[in-house]
Amino acid sequence: MSETPAYEPPPVWTWNKENGGQFANINRPIAGPTHEKELPVGRHPLQLYSLATPNGVKVTVMLEELLALGKTGAEYDAWLIRINQGDQFGSGFVAANPNSKIPALVDRSGPEPIRVFESGAILVYLAEKFGAFLPTEPAKRAETLSWLFWQMGAAPYLGGGFGHFYAYAPMKIEYAIDRFAMEVKRQLDVLNRRLGEARYLGGDEYTIADMAVWPWYGGLAKGQVYGAGEFLSVHEYTNVIRWTDEIAQRPAVKRGRMVNRTYGDPSTQLHERHDASDFETRTADKLEAEAAQ
Repeated sequence: MSETPAYEPPPVWTWNKENGGQFANINRPIAGPTHEKELPVGRHPLQLYSLATPNGVKVTVMLEELLALGKTGAEYDAWLIRINQGDQFGSGFVAANPNSKIPALVDRSGPEPIRVFESGAILVYLAEKFGAFLPTEPAKRAETLSWLFWQMGAAPYLGGGFGHFYAYAPMKIEYAIDRFAMEVKRQLDVLNRRLGEARYLGGDEYTIADMAVWPWYGGLAKGQVYGAGEFLSVHEYTNVIRWTDEIAQRPAVKRGRMVNRTYGDPSTQLHERHDASDFETRTADKLEAEAAQ
């Protein structure tokens, strides 16, 4: 390992605004709103405020899967939250999610709005509300929830750990990249072993566990997350690749990946979603043209 300059932590840490890397403009050591801005409200009972990061994709996939099952109460409006511009620090968003992270869901189907934040909590909430994608048999339910919460605990090592130091940090730190690359490969091996004994993470049924894990680790397996596929030799995890490809072919997953997406080919982007017909009529290029008028 190459030598790096010695660093001695100060007695008291202070925030250096200039040392935050690519996301220095939105990272800060305090919570709460930075500006007043109410959230828009559409005509459907479910209002989603999000962006098509892996955490955001979990929820839009779930909603599209529910609609594919004929759960009409799952109709939703998906509003774009541009986190690079600080939309998550508006007063309305902070009221929906005091943690200022996407996604946030507001259920207006009852007498009083219900806010739900954290992607795993949203998946469980929707699964229980609509009676789908979360088994009721105790052993299968426990297996599904175990893998769901595995993702909650594991993904920070992939995103804030490996992804940050490999792709976004202002300097490459060999120790940090090695440490988190090792952990991500261990996680891929955990998944690969499980998917060698079961079709899906929860067993023989497609569940919210798959919806939670797939956007992160499926994207990594296909080289779509941090561009690190070759670096991590993801081709070695053949069971993960099989599972990833199978889920990617689901029509609801294809639609869910488009919602609140702001990158890639314009035909794959649907900045906001307010009706099922939007997938045909309001792709990104049309929205940009409208905005320019």
